[in-house]
Amino acid sequence: MRGLVPDLATPFPLAGLMPAVFQEDPATCLLTGALDDVLAPVFAVLDCLDAYLDPRLAPEDFLDWLAAWVGIALHGDWSTETRRAAIGHAVELHRVRGTRAGLQWHLDLLTDGRARVVDSGGVAWSSSPDGARPVGSGHPVLLVRVVRGTMTDHELAELEDVLGQVKPAHVPHRVELVESTLD
Repeated sequence: MRGLVPDLATPFPLAGLMPAVFQEDPATCLLTGALDDVLAPVFAVLDCLDAYLDPRLAPEDFLDWLAAWVGIALHGDWSTETRRAAIGHAVELHRVRGTRAGLQWHLDLLTDGRARVVDSGGVAWSSSPDGARPVGSGHPVLLVRVVRGTMTDHELAELEDVLGQVKPAHVPHRVELVESTLD
């Protein structure tokens, strides 16, 4: 947690910035010395502010705040490396949010590649009005396949929660447990 750090010296002692008449007063020196102890961590943070804003370097207890700042929902069970990766890729994750690629990216972060998205839709374009129709189902549905036995019940519940946050709101989803490999 951020706070007082024992014996952390300040680079700018307040007593040295006061007029000479106050520098000679012991009560003023004690007061400014106490303020130096309180302000030293602030100066340390400000001197290293760029490190606090870089998810690869930020202190672990600072990651939740940084994630909220970039609009990424972190889960308590994620490893520190996964949390840092999600924050570091926030722009890319927001750019592909709701697409099949974005959903798969979120699943890979969450399951280390143990789940696959099966898309029900199709997209096509044509320069003429009577062009080919897209291949796919008329009813959107998001199917996620997970190999049975690779995830705990808690991880499956977390996967359901993440899917609810990152999929398009109008698309229903379901998770299917399969016996064999995904590929």
